[in-house]
Amino acid sequence: MSKLNSKFKLVFASVSLLTMAGCADFSGIAPQASLLTPQSLHSSQTDAVQTVFPQQQWWQAFGDAQLNALIAQAIAHNPNLQVAQSRLREAQAAVANADSTRYPQVNATAQSTRERLSANSIYPPPLGGSTVSMNSALVSAQWQLDWFGKQHAALAAALGQARAAQAESQAAQVTLAANVAQQYFSLARLQSQQGIKRQLLQNSEHTAQLINQRVAAGLDTALAQRQTQAEAPQIRRDLAMLDEQIAIARHALAVLIGAEPGATDTVSAHFPPDMQMNVPAQIPAELLGHRADVVAARWRVESELQSVRETRAAFYPNINLTAFIGFESIGLSQWLRADSRALGAGPAISLPIFDAGHLRAQLQGRSAQADAAIENYNATVLNAMREVADKLSSWHMLQAQLQQQMNAVTQLNSAYELTQARYQGGLSNYLNVLVAGNALMQQHSALLDLQARAWDVDVGLMQALGGGYVAPEPGMQLSNNTAIEPIAKVAK
Repeated sequence: MSKLNSKFKLVFASVSLLTMAGCADFSGIAPQASLLTPQSLHSSQTDAVQTVFPQQQWWQAFGDAQLNALIAQAIAHNPNLQVAQSRLREAQAAVANADSTRYPQVNATAQSTRERLSANSIYPPPLGGSTVSMNSALVSAQWQLDWFGKQHAALAAALGQARAAQAESQAAQVTLAANVAQQYFSLARLQSQQGIKRQLLQNSEHTAQLINQRVAAGLDTALAQRQTQAEAPQIRRDLAMLDEQIAIARHALAVLIGAEPGATDTVSAHFPPDMQMNVPAQIPAELLGHRADVVAARWRVESELQSVRETRAAFYPNINLTAFIGFESIGLSQWLRADSRALGAGPAISLPIFDAGHLRAQLQGRSAQADAAIENYNATVLNAMREVADKLSSWHMLQAQLQQQMNAVTQLNSAYELTQARYQGGLSNYLNVLVAGNALMQQHSALLDLQARAWDVDVGLMQALGGGYVAPEPGMQLSNNTAIEPIAKVAK
């Protein structure tokens, strides 16, 4: 027993000595970048306001069952969204792989080989020079002790990547829903413009007939006749262009929902009824938690900082415990006998002594990657703020433009009604009615374009405000209930 105790004392003394010797110098190597926080941004852009963010299925507020069905089909079948979900499953598998390294690994091997033993090796005659069966059946176990947190940091890094992939999958879904809605409203604009152009064509043809009659009666000139006859071909050209644009818009919508180009040939899109949006007056500080791309970038930072910890742990000793038990024999007849048993156990310790700066270079590279992740997060935050600011500015300016355009339509509509009344009272001819009707339809066309842009901005604002994304709690928990430190602590 005293000899065994002496051996264990020797082992522990060796471990302590190697631990102290293995604390290689990594001073001066650490990430240099710092994360942006709401407090570090201008207060005018990050004042906390009570903002109603979009719901997870925000598009249902438009009250269009056809649009709801298209977005549901896109979420179910769009290939790009499926790619994002595949990346999430890949990241989740990496987490399981990293977690498995923290536990003992047990393997069983059995082998039987026919072998001629050298007469000039370790086996004496008559065994040496003979052909025998070499047999073994062993169960072995290995456990890498995580004294310096390398495996824990690797698992935390994998978890960060998985959380980032999860957020990116949600961001892809938000983007997809927004693209479908915007493409749908674009198709609605084109089809509405097509209806207006067809009405203009009818008016133009009717106007041409009236001008022909006036020319025949000597009440108008051939110049007016030629000018009127040129309008109909121009409108037919515009209708052909609209047909092309509608076909292309339908094809784009079909691709978004993961279907063949002809799948949307029967879609008849239209604008939703008027809807009052609850638009924030300024960019809220809580925006950061409602943007999947911002959350994903933050988890990338978490992962890279944990990878720095993992790389730093390589400067310390690596300690493995190994053990085996089984049977080994020469010849089958003695293979499984008690006296053929074999067993062993012991620690294996390794540490870097001289690597010509290899570990320091690795740590410098990891620190640089962490800096890049932090700056990417900062850029994502600033871009998120810019997107919301742009959409808010466009939304407010469009409200003013829409109001003025609706005023213009109202005035022209009154003029059109007066022209009709004069015609019905015999005070004017029908040509004046057609001219007033054309002017009114031209203004309706301009109003349609503004309305389409307004709905496009509404959808863009929904997307910029997060699209209904709800971030999970920032803390992470391991399977053994060991908490992983948040970014604020890891960065130190």
